[in-house]
Amino acid sequence: MAATTNADVERLRAPFQAERPMTVGLEEELMLLDAATLDLLPVASAVLARLRGDARFKEELPAAQLEIAGPVAATVGEAAAALGEARRVLASAARAAGARVGGSGIHPFAAAEGELNGGVRYDAIAGEYGMIARRQLVFGLHVHVAVAGADRALAVYNAVREQLPALAALGAASPFYEGRDTGLASVRPKVCDLLPRQGVPPAVPTWEALAEAFAWGRDTGAFADPSQWWWEARLHHLHGTIEVRVPDAQATVGDSAALGAVVHALVATLAERFDAGEALGAAPTWKIGENRWSACRHGVEGRWIDVHTGAVRPMRDHLHGLLDALAPAARRLGCAAELRDARDLVERPRAALVREVAGDGGPRAVVGWVADRFLGA
Repeated sequence: MAATTNADVERLRAPFQAERPMTVGLEEELMLLDAATLDLLPVASAVLARLRGDARFKEELPAAQLEIAGPVAATVGEAAAALGEARRVLASAARAAGARVGGSGIHPFAAAEGELNGGVRYDAIAGEYGMIARRQLVFGLHVHVAVAGADRALAVYNAVREQLPALAALGAASPFYEGRDTGLASVRPKVCDLLPRQGVPPAVPTWEALAEAFAWGRDTGAFADPSQWWWEARLHHLHGTIEVRVPDAQATVGDSAALGAVVHALVATLAERFDAGEALGAAPTWKIGENRWSACRHGVEGRWIDVHTGAVRPMRDHLHGLLDALAPAARRLGCAAELRDARDLVERPRAALVREVAGDGGPRAVVGWVADRFLGA
């Protein structure tokens, strides 16, 4: 067992202990595209230089990727408005560097391996993972929800895990890889799986157990710090948020906002159940993994297995039922309109729309379609 102290545990709990509202934040990992060929263009450093230190924009491991880190917002609508403005600023800076920008879980026809950014942190990742690191040309939408109360946040995190495949199905929009239709609704999770600490996160029984996990990673050299706890959801050790990292990056701000509303309302609903004295529990990771595969393979068109009863029904039915259950919390949070927009992700799965576009012009047409929608609603 890795050595931990009470101070280690309290440092993890502290960001969640402050009384505060259940704010929301949206982060997007976005593709930088060659304006002529629409292939990935590794110009992140050049675009960042044109953004002159704007804190909304961050470098990531791939040199053809930039992240928009939106501000802490009271509502999803406020977060989406900020995201739209940041997209406009980024698109302008990218044009000056000969690039366009797009939101997708993975580039439809780029080579599997790409150029990486340098620096101490990224050089260490490249040194350890080699070719696998160069294959991490993946782009996700991350939703942060602030949860006050460390024990409350821990319980909600453990319960959120169960619904991650539903969120993955809603956000699945990347069936093409290296110019071919993979047959998956989103190939991004399978590329992510090449790295450790990916997929359905482990249940965390106590804050002491989480502190021990981080200490073990540090002491063994397995992972340097909690930022490399790369699961599809995590308790963010700095922000005091539950961070859901499972959806693909989305083509439009509207689709990002719809997914953000589902996450915001889901976390709020679970927190309210905890406040009412309900034991939320933590489903077995392997059972959640079965639903994860269905979401990856079939998206909205797949099946949902109740991890408690074993009952099976269409994923689409589960999603509509989930949205119904989240509607009261969404009204209280001010994101009822965005939650209603999530119905469109169920009825018109984005993976299916991408395939329709590719039917007319192949994977290159998909990239053009995504780039053209970048500044749309």
